[in-house]
Amino acid sequence: MNRAEVRELLDRVAAGEAGVDEALDDLVRAPTAGFADLGFARVDTHRELRTGDPEVVFAAGKTPEQTVALFHRLRAGSRRPAFATRASAAVVDAVYAAFPGEAYTDDSGTCVAVGEPPATRGLVRVVSAGTSDVAVAGEAAFTARLFGAEVERIEDVGVAGIHRLLAVHAELDAADCLVVVAGMEGALPSVVAGLVSIPVLAVPTSVGYGASFGGLAALLAMLNSCAPGVAVCNIDNGFGAGVFAARVARAAGPKRGGATP
Repeated sequence: MNRAEVRELLDRVAAGEAGVDEALDDLVRAPTAGFADLGFARVDTHRELRTGDPEVVFAAGKTPEQTVALFHRLRAGSRRPAFATRASAAVVDAVYAAFPGEAYTDDSGTCVAVGEPPATRGLVRVVSAGTSDVAVAGEAAFTARLFGAEVERIEDVGVAGIHRLLAVHAELDAADCLVVVAGMEGALPSVVAGLVSIPVLAVPTSVGYGASFGGLAALLAMLNSCAPGVAVCNIDNGFGAGVFAARVARAAGPKRGGATP
């Protein structure tokens, strides 16, 4: 049960279409219980009511059967899409088979969702330094859209060719929030933050040679950014970046077109 459904229930009570006891039973059965025990997992059915955002499945380490069962439960309890990150090809195939015509993935095929994305508010632009960073950038973009923001991508504008970044300066500054994804030395978020007046969320990737230490060098560079206004996510955490950016954009930006959540 989400906030819209609770409001609808209260409106029914106010209009005399539902009794107080009936409404109380609905509330006790849904959000107060807080989770659904599937045996292998306890699904948080209260998250959307608490935060406005739905529960999401971290599919790494889960079987296809477990992920499909979680999707069925999430779809039963929310009007928002069921969504999984870090899904294997087998998990994606199982979700497509279980929800024919409804499932879709991000560009890399590691995020999979079922259900129509919600209406959007605000604009997130996801900026990636190089083509090797697009998997993490794609996860951030896919997440931000499913969490209610309009999303646009800007790719391959790393600091090795700074003129490429300067050519899109107007697009950068027109967003409500920027997610800037980079590996190697992780310099791109600092450069971007020195050019714009909006929040910059930096995401280090594990792309790089040996001394990058699996993204640690980029992470430390971003944490030590000389430019103000930079917040930093964990290495390869496109999902966390997408959620944060969507919340910033929804709070800052005007409502745009789309389905009603």
